[in-house]
Amino acid sequence: MQLFLTQTTKSILTVSLILSAITQNAPQVVAQTTNPTTTEKTAQPSRRVNSRKKKTRRPVFVSPKTPRKLTPISGRRAGMGSRNNCPAVPISLTALAPFEEQANKRTNKSNIGIVGGTTTLERPKFWFYVPYTKNLENLSAEFSLQDSNGTDVYRENIVLPQKPGVVGISLPNTVKPLEVGKTYRWYFKVNCSKQASSLPVYVEGDIQRIALDSRIKKELQAATDSQKKITIYAKEGIWFDALNMLAQLRKSSQDASVEKDWQSLLQSVDLDNISTAPLVTR
Repeated sequence: MQLFLTQTTKSILTVSLILSAITQNAPQVVAQTTNPTTTEKTAQPSRRVNSRKKKTRRPVFVSPKTPRKLTPISGRRAGMGSRNNCPAVPISLTALAPFEEQANKRTNKSNIGIVGGTTTLERPKFWFYVPYTKNLENLSAEFSLQDSNGTDVYRENIVLPQKPGVVGISLPNTVKPLEVGKTYRWYFKVNCSKQASSLPVYVEGDIQRIALDSRIKKELQAATDSQKKITIYAKEGIWFDALNMLAQLRKSSQDASVEKDWQSLLQSVDLDNISTAPLVTR
């Protein structure tokens, strides 16, 4: 009988110890299952905020909803790859300008169309990708700008670069400022033969000077840096101002963001093939 009571007492003590241990550890188990959930919920908004901060707005050209009328003459944005003794090149002579495709009624080929854009500048700069170099024999190049009557406003013999790339052609201060509301015609021609009958590789298009409205002026004044101004010009369809400002920034800056802006602007007008070409001096 005494032995039975001793064993019963031991059993009761063992059960009591187990129950006591469960009771003491229960809050820790609850805490361990609850805390991670609370931490995860507070971390999610932080990650979303950071992702917003990393977003950047690249310049993308947007054609005006009511396009300004340029000349009815079709333009040419890309010259033929090989013509009259000019060597074959991977990428043709190309004008850095928007292009609106128009099918050629005779050949049914979409190799011509409306080429050009607008500017607010008195003397804008014109940009071209030139695949030919100055070391070619019998090579000559010419840029010209004409008014709506076909009269020369400016004409210059161009010295080509030492390597293929994008070149800029400036109008000197001696040239009369472009008039607001008027459309001008530009040409860039490369001839690889001295024969009078030779046909040049060429591109041509229009440029029209416009005046900014008050809304765009306010946006530009509120812009805190050049890249934001370039984005505004691009979205308002003012091509030559966006291109000129971005080219100047690309020449003076090594910032990778500027290079991405340049690629974005050119790709927005389907000039992907020259969007990484370097700026070269003549």
